[in-house]
Amino acid sequence: MGESPAPLYARVKQMIAVQILNGTWPPHYRVPSESELVNQLGFSRMTINRALRELTAEGLLVRMQGVGTFVAEPKSQSALFEVHNVADEIAARGHRHSSRLVLLEEEAAGAERALTLNMREGQRVFHSIIVHYENDIPVQIEDRYVNAQIAPQYLQQDFVEETPYAYLTRVAPLTAGEHVVEAMLANPSECELLQIERGEPCLLILRRTWSGKTPVTAARLIHPGSRHRLEGRFTK
Repeated sequence: MGESPAPLYARVKQMIAVQILNGTWPPHYRVPSESELVNQLGFSRMTINRALRELTAEGLLVRMQGVGTFVAEPKSQSALFEVHNVADEIAARGHRHSSRLVLLEEEAAGAERALTLNMREGQRVFHSIIVHYENDIPVQIEDRYVNAQIAPQYLQQDFVEETPYAYLTRVAPLTAGEHVVEAMLANPSECELLQIERGEPCLLILRRTWSGKTPVTAARLIHPGSRHRLEGRFTK
């Protein structure tokens, strides 16, 4: 029995990636619009949109709101961990994602937060805390601070229907990310949110992301050690 054909969006991704990798579309080249690609390739707008979104998440493209989509600069080194949408990761495992909003508010940036987001102390930042569930089991606390100048409508979003990652990717396309991984013990309130016993080891990912040269967000992602692992792949 032969293999099933690749999904349409994957075929579109391959077509675009070939143009980039063979140099036909060099860095900073403006990619045809979704409408133009629909006409050129004959696929649906939904298929084209998904292909562009995934190529952006993978770092081959940069999408600038209201401007267009461009070929990204080649990466100087491979990141150990890619930045993904937790809802997509859960869906890829064939499971159901849901979330609960714990906190969504505006704050004045303290010294530590201002340094992390490269802003002045006292500037506005948005703070959200969300618990993500996989088949109704809590698997992540997302404690996130967002540069209010980059995403001024952040507080008006419904983060039960859409993750902050998905929203921020639309308004400030991700061009770079940084991960720091540590082992930790959750505090009592975090243990309650994750429905774990006190003393259970957790995995903490400290994530910062940039759009262009501007820091967009800094997040603490807390995972119960018994429910999460990190995988990486490298070649030499």
